[in-house]
Amino acid sequence: MAPFTLAHLSDPHLPPLPKPRLIELAGKRALGYVNWTRNRHKYQRREVLDVLVADVQAQAPDHIAVTGDLVNLAMEAEFAPARAWLDEVGPPDRVTTIPGNHDAYVRATFHRFGETFAPYLAGDDGSVGFPSVRRRGPAALISLSSAVPTAPLMATGTLGRHQIAALEQMLEQLATEDVFRVLLVHHPLKSGARQKRLTDSASLLALLKRRGVELILHGHDHIHSTMWFEGPNGNIPAIGVPSASALAHGRYPAAAYNLFAIEKDNAGWRCEQIVRSLDHGLQIREIKRTRLV
Repeated sequence: MAPFTLAHLSDPHLPPLPKPRLIELAGKRALGYVNWTRNRHKYQRREVLDVLVADVQAQAPDHIAVTGDLVNLAMEAEFAPARAWLDEVGPPDRVTTIPGNHDAYVRATFHRFGETFAPYLAGDDGSVGFPSVRRRGPAALISLSSAVPTAPLMATGTLGRHQIAALEQMLEQLATEDVFRVLLVHHPLKSGARQKRLTDSASLLALLKRRGVELILHGHDHIHSTMWFEGPNGNIPAIGVPSASALAHGRYPAAAYNLFAIEKDNAGWRCEQIVRSLDHGLQIREIKRTRLV
């Protein structure tokens, strides 16, 4: 039997940015808009995102996970184009998304991500909330939301006590099933930048040490990243990926995505990571292949 393939991309920051209304450029959005017009529009490119998505679809994965930051300033005018884009990526039964900090940029539109992308968030029980679980083939995709509005110049994430407690119950139930557990969260579980960290990562790491998952996927940092965290039966790989719409700039690599080939291996699991990245000719090519589990 062929392996189950899961594609992971993140942080598309869907370009171009719609023209904001003057009333929308208050507080945090004003700083974000200045950053976009001076810098980010130069390297967050729609043509890059389109090339990357076309390559994802050409690989024909069984499922696609998008770990947040679909929009930029969470203005009303951003959400409909972002939903149209995600519909082009794939239908809700083949695509799962979660919110990032830019999707919850300000309190005024904090609710819009859940409303706009509800079919892509809904768990097996049909409810839209976090944590949630979607079983796809041998995989159980466990979605968390670390997206909360924050002060200007801050991009932290927080899960909260209730979400972590509900996750523990969910992992306890999944431990009785023969599934490959994939945790989706926007923020990395460890960060050297105080303004970008997951504020309650210690609580999540303690839970994973007790209950475990097989794989963690995240975005946020816009870089290739592999970290390992302690689980009950060995270390757990946590994989981050660059922005899906980015040209290489400074210390940030060009757009890339990961494919994970998942299959049973005797009494356990086998998971191979394939990294596909944008090259200088604006083509996507394989740059790395690693066995994780």
